[in-house]
Amino acid sequence: MTDIAVTATNLVKKFGEFTAINGINLSVPKGSIYGFLGPNGCGKSTTIRMLTGLLKPTEGEVNVLGLPIPEQSEALRLKIGYMTQKFSLYDDLTVLENLQFIGQIFGLDRALLKQRIAEQMTIYGLTDLQKQRVGGMSGGQKQRLSLACATMHRPELLFLDEPTSAVDPENRRDFWEQLFDLSDQAPQYWSPLTTWMKQSAVIA
Repeated sequence: MTDIAVTATNLVKKFGEFTAINGINLSVPKGSIYGFLGPNGCGKSTTIRMLTGLLKPTEGEVNVLGLPIPEQSEALRLKIGYMTQKFSLYDDLTVLENLQFIGQIFGLDRALLKQRIAEQMTIYGLTDLQKQRVGGMSGGQKQRLSLACATMHRPELLFLDEPTSAVDPENRRDFWEQLFDLSDQAPQYWSPLTTWMKQSAVIA
């Protein structure tokens, strides 16, 4: 089994005459936390969308967790977690209902779903908020819920698109601690976990 989670070779993405990505090469090992840095508009989100199979490259090759992308994008989606830059859960559902919905999407049976929800509630400090409608939650609370949902199915690879934007320093620090905990727990709970982060500022 390869120790490389993500490879990209001469990756190019064009939108009409505009070249958003021009010849990116990547080799990201499993068990690592990989930061992808750059200013707004430099193509970070576009690259992530190609690596997750949401966009088809104009040129180049992508392989993620041993799967050629985009040819096997559907199979890949069961192996990865993806926390988008913009909050993408359901504001009119409660915390519990969002976790239940995400778990069902990933095919968790009833017993495992109940177990995973309880674990995620505890890990991310959501137990007291489980009946709270998401629309009334703070930015930091929504961030914790997004990460809980992204890791419900114990993915082998986690993509985070500017996970700490518009979050106060205390919540930002707590978030990074949770990510390092995830990485440390990977040998016990996951296959070796790689976390891919898009960040528009230097990670300190």
